[in-house]
Amino acid sequence: MSTRAGGKFWIWTVSVVAVLFGLLTIKEGGSVLFWSEAARTAAGQYVPFVVWFNFLAGFAYVIAGFGLWFRQRWAAGLAFVIAAATIAVFVAFGIHIALGGVYEPRTVVAISLRSAVWIAVAAVAYRFVWRTRRRAGL
Repeated sequence: MSTRAGGKFWIWTVSVVAVLFGLLTIKEGGSVLFWSEAARTAAGQYVPFVVWFNFLAGFAYVIAGFGLWFRQRWAAGLAFVIAAATIAVFVAFGIHIALGGVYEPRTVVAISLRSAVWIAVAAVAYRFVWRTRRRAGL
């Protein structure tokens, strides 16, 4: 597989993952925040700032995914911002826990997964969009 073909595969993959992850995040976060008492109950002792961040970030996930699909350099930058913001919220969440705040243990797993996914998306976007588009002068 050539570098160019490999790049297309990875960009296509992270684009689809970003959009699907974003749509799922919007649905789940919106259910907890706005639509479903059952979802709020099922969420247990959720941390509101984490749920709000995830819900709003879901829209950024979708935008980044579509931008990466079309190999837009700004989308690679957005992927980096999403990864950095997710890590910042993870740190704030850790402080919340350290200060005795209530939380659901599954939130630790979920935010770890989000951080890993967006670090990977940002790395692929940097390699196959940011650097490539920069060299091409685009």
